[in-house]
Amino acid sequence: MEIQSQAFEVRRYKLADTRIVSEAMATPERGEALLRIDAFALTANNITYGVTGDMIGYWQFFPAADTDWGRIPVWGFADVVSSDVDGVAEGDRFYGYFPMAGHLLVQPAAVGDRSFTDGAAHRAELPAVYNQYQRCAADPLYRPEHEAMLMLFRPLFTTGFFIDDFLADNDFFGAGTVLLSSASSKTAVALAWLLHRARKGQVRVVGLTSPGNKRFVESLGCYDTAVTYDEPDALPKGPVVYVDMAGNGDLRASVHGHYADKLAYSCSVGVTHWESAALGGNDKLPGPKPELFFAPTQVAKRNKDWGPAVIAERLAGAWTPFVDAASGWLAVRREHGPGGVSGAYRSLLENRANPAEGLILSL
Repeated sequence: MEIQSQAFEVRRYKLADTRIVSEAMATPERGEALLRIDAFALTANNITYGVTGDMIGYWQFFPAADTDWGRIPVWGFADVVSSDVDGVAEGDRFYGYFPMAGHLLVQPAAVGDRSFTDGAAHRAELPAVYNQYQRCAADPLYRPEHEAMLMLFRPLFTTGFFIDDFLADNDFFGAGTVLLSSASSKTAVALAWLLHRARKGQVRVVGLTSPGNKRFVESLGCYDTAVTYDEPDALPKGPVVYVDMAGNGDLRASVHGHYADKLAYSCSVGVTHWESAALGGNDKLPGPKPELFFAPTQVAKRNKDWGPAVIAERLAGAWTPFVDAASGWLAVRREHGPGGVSGAYRSLLENRANPAEGLILSL
């Protein structure tokens, strides 16, 4: 029996163009399971997925039938509605990487007590971390009351965790200050909190933000100071490490021009300023060439150095106090249906989203 579903798609080279498509989901065959996507988070990180979709391969996870369009990946929860796979039963709940859609057909492989991997052929060459689905009943981070925080922050917190680890592993490239652009973004906040918690006294954490978000950034308590984009004279003295969450080409050039050789390291992470994104031209900038940070690379390194069990233990040890801290300032906003999803996406794309809100959506 077919199940009717819906999916939210964006035009790959014009992210402001969106549409809702209907699709029929067939009954799973042997080796397949059908998941009903219950809810997912939408953050600036997902806009980054769209902007860098061709460069990093994000469009390949959930390809649309029309190749001019794409399905932006999101993080969320889903329940198994039908399965012909041993170990993946109807009613099981999983956390993982999904399209902005109502359903996802997967081919579970490496099924275990804690997780499975989607073994679909088109995902085989993509980073494994995005293909794993965590079984909620066996997930050490899972709490029903923390579902919204897990959707909103788990991938971003994990990215921040590994940026913090990468910088510390390299002795902050000799710098005493870490400068974060788009300081109000959730990835930046997670990184700032980690730096403040574990590296206080070792490095100063400075947030670079818009005038409208400065008070919010200062209120978080994890930045030593906040500087707005229009006050370059207030930037801290070098040497600094620059972690670029904004991806704004003019801003990046300004920071590189300001510091030149006093810029110890330049790290590109996100493109929250997607409309001004500059993904090339880095060779001509003063100072070190910006390096793209790709979390799975550091994850792979630490899997060899520490092993997955130690990574999980360290992440869990930092996660719980972060949730306690973030719960004090974050308000969850839920939107449902095609209209709610489309409106929430547009508000984020047009930089109208409130940084103190977290968007939880469902189709």
